[in-house]
Amino acid sequence: MKDVIVIGVDHGYAAMKTVHFSFPTGLVEYEHEPYTQKDVLEYNGRYYVVGSGRQPLQRDKTQTEDYYLLTLAAIAKELEHRGAEHTASVHLAAGLPLTSFGRDKKSFRSYLYRDGSAIPFRYEGQDYTVTIQEVSLFPQGYAAVLTQTELLDEPSVIVADIGGWTVDLMRLDNAVPNAATCRSLELGVIRCMDEILEQVRRNTGLSITETQVERILQGKSCSMPAEVVSLIEKQGRLYIEKILSAITEAGFDLRAVPSIFMGGGATIFQHRVSTQDRLCRPIYLTDIHANAAGYERIVGQMRTL
Repeated sequence: MKDVIVIGVDHGYAAMKTVHFSFPTGLVEYEHEPYTQKDVLEYNGRYYVVGSGRQPLQRDKTQTEDYYLLTLAAIAKELEHRGAEHTASVHLAAGLPLTSFGRDKKSFRSYLYRDGSAIPFRYEGQDYTVTIQEVSLFPQGYAAVLTQTELLDEPSVIVADIGGWTVDLMRLDNAVPNAATCRSLELGVIRCMDEILEQVRRNTGLSITETQVERILQGKSCSMPAEVVSLIEKQGRLYIEKILSAITEAGFDLRAVPSIFMGGGATIFQHRVSTQDRLCRPIYLTDIHANAAGYERIVGQMRTL
């Protein structure tokens, strides 16, 4: 067995992220081998197509095997990308929202670690035997910001991690989280998507896809009627205003303290809110792999001490 490989995994509601990959949390089980090997995980005699759509909301990610199976797929992708042996010992680095970190840390670590035994599985037709030697958990959002030292020059900053289901908030004072300021708002991008799809159906009769909506919200072109594009843009702005209002109601002064917007929803803000709007003092961290990279970086620093 080679040296232990550190792999960071960000277990989102809408997408799984590693340092090099992002894929939807959808998981479709098959009793028999599917017609293709692409994105297929074989584990304990069952077949799973990974990344087809996204998971139904799971407030407790340990209640089913889904996120464990998605973690195996994430590990396989990283091992293959890094040119590592498929028989590997892994130090898994993951995260939890700071608001639930103390409550959920023990159960989530046990869920990922199991008993530390070797785990045989196949992914995309390749055999893997992975041993989860250790699981380290860190506050998500904060771990990502730590990789961007230039963002921590301010004495105080607000961090808004806009994920699939929640917007996780915290204030950092002298680069240290102020625990009393941590909030988790159920205003993630999934809520925005659902509202946009409903408004488009109600006003135009069209059933567009989330992928089409994502392109428009990210400021990219997409061939659809101008009235639909206009409606999506309008709803995107309303979503932003709703989040900014909720952040203010949670006790954060967005005009006084710089705000770091990160996560999958940060690009929605980036194309629609600037300093000139005088709504806030925005800083954008739009790398969706930032949390996973942060987890790996912290583990690396810990191992050199």
